[in-house]
Amino acid sequence: MAIAGQFAVTDATQSIPATMLAAVYRGVNDVRLETVPVPRIGRGELLLRVHTCGVCGTDLKKIAAGSHSAPRIFGHETSGIIAAVGEGVTNLHPGDRVVVFHHIPCRQCYYCRHKTFAQCSTYKKVGCTAGFEPSGGGFAEYVRVMDWIAQNGTVRIPDGISFEQASFVEPVNTCMKGIEALRLAPGETVLVIGQGPIGIILSVLARRAGASVITSDLYPQRLKIGESFGLKLTVDASQTNLVDRARELTEGRGADAVILAVGSNNLIRPAMDAARPGGRVLLFAQTQHGEAVVDPAAICVDEKTLVGSYSASVDLQEESVRFVMSGEMNLEGLISHRFPLREITQALELASHPQPSSMKIVIQPGSTWSGGSARTVKGHGQVAEASHGRATEGSGCESRGRAAL
Repeated sequence: MAIAGQFAVTDATQSIPATMLAAVYRGVNDVRLETVPVPRIGRGELLLRVHTCGVCGTDLKKIAAGSHSAPRIFGHETSGIIAAVGEGVTNLHPGDRVVVFHHIPCRQCYYCRHKTFAQCSTYKKVGCTAGFEPSGGGFAEYVRVMDWIAQNGTVRIPDGISFEQASFVEPVNTCMKGIEALRLAPGETVLVIGQGPIGIILSVLARRAGASVITSDLYPQRLKIGESFGLKLTVDASQTNLVDRARELTEGRGADAVILAVGSNNLIRPAMDAARPGGRVLLFAQTQHGEAVVDPAAICVDEKTLVGSYSASVDLQEESVRFVMSGEMNLEGLISHRFPLREITQALELASHPQPSSMKIVIQPGSTWSGGSARTVKGHGQVAEASHGRATEGSGCESRGRAAL
């Protein structure tokens, strides 16, 4: 049975409207704020009112490359409040605060049996949509959560945990999967190249696994932010030869494992050079097909291993939820900029062209729920109130009207 029309929503001051605002992808570097119908839900499904959705680099790549058909509504690091439930849903209720995964595997196919969940055909189907071809939908006011996600990929947010903290469950899961792929042993040395929000999460998780962590970035400001998470051993790659320094810090050997947390294929060769003979290199951000320079003798003669890790693992779902919801890591502290949905183009512009002090960027349709102004963060940890949510001068994002991504 389809559900539409007006429904009371707990912890919200309005009933469900017929239309909503959404950021609609219309083609290469073309995302427009449009009015679209609120999704209709069916049996076993949920309607989620979006509070916070993180901007993920994979969505930015899809928008810039035009690799997906239009129209679509992206955004998949989504937390909010259940606005309505479909027939047959008994374990979740309107008013529940939740975070949703957008991919869940079948757990029965060949790939699932071999724990390669991201290759499962069911996993490849996106289970959340704000309309058009399912693509996550978090860059909208409401999201339809399909039945297999409602049943197996929807997680309640405990009291005292913010929507912002909860929105990190999926990206933390992907990082845990990468760390698991490296098979770290306590006492090993790990070099993490790139200290954006994902790089910092990977670094913290590597340290949590018992490794000694060296972090590297071209921006000293990002290394400083990482230090606030206890990552003290840093390399300013703008001033220092990273490979030489990694060897100096490891008695000339190189790191036991290297994590490449930035998407540049040009860094694959330096990452391999920074690893010791017999070491491992994790490619975490190479999500687009292309070519890269690799020394084959480093793999054969030096016995170095290239490891890939993509997307989340359902086997790590409970652990990632515990990590995020326990507050073991203050993930909110990685957020540098918060934008209301009406400022989506400015948010995507900044995320596509990050500044030294810009870290995690989130879209918050829920910023207007209480009727107050949206918050925009100036740099790391400095909050400025902005009229109507517009970024103010000096916040790292100038007001440009429609953004050219």
